[in-house]
Amino acid sequence: MSSADDQKRASGETAAQLVENGMVVGLGTGSTAAWFVKALAARKLTDIKGVPTSDATAALARELGIPLVALDDVKTIDLTVDGADEIGPGLSLIKGGGAALLREKLVWEASTRCVAIADAAKRVPALGKFPLPIEVVRFGHVHTGHRLADIAAEFDLPPPRLRTAERGVVVTDGGNLIYDMASGRIDEPAALATALKSVTGVVDHGLFLDLADEALVGTDEGVVRLVP
Repeated sequence: MSSADDQKRASGETAAQLVENGMVVGLGTGSTAAWFVKALAARKLTDIKGVPTSDATAALARELGIPLVALDDVKTIDLTVDGADEIGPGLSLIKGGGAALLREKLVWEASTRCVAIADAAKRVPALGKFPLPIEVVRFGHVHTGHRLADIAAEFDLPPPRLRTAERGVVVTDGGNLIYDMASGRIDEPAALATALKSVTGVVDHGLFLDLADEALVGTDEGVVRLVP
């Protein structure tokens, strides 16, 4: 494995030690979160339930024997562990590279404690180098994209682009589309978050602000714990 993969694995394995029997656990999405799910399964706890944030995570958890429960079937989630595409000052985050940001945010907001896990490269002095994902409904998305471009201009940011892959337009588990705003630097994340959410057609965005209680970042020297 590469150094980054080793760091992801270390952060995931460290986070798995936070889980105790009796907990309802939010299971994140992405390559780092997958290490957490694998490490959690290896602990063979007998009384936990997982709330997956994507179809892919649900499939992995089932394969590894982790019992699952729907978000609507639990009152609260004790602990959510999830990856991050960027970790900025005050544990501000950009998430959504895996196109699961809406379900991830729903699970995060239902959680008593949220822990972000990542490799060292994800820690940044300011958010924005990683393109900010914005999830929009499919109907009228071109018009929504134009309104997002207007907001981007207000913040001196480039217009977002519809996310595509080899098989065409990327569609989320909820049937929505993703626009990515490759800004370079976001100087006012809170104001931008508010402006984006005000656009009709925007379901949510990948700015996770004031949600993470701590972060576990893998480095070549070990796992570093960060708090806001």
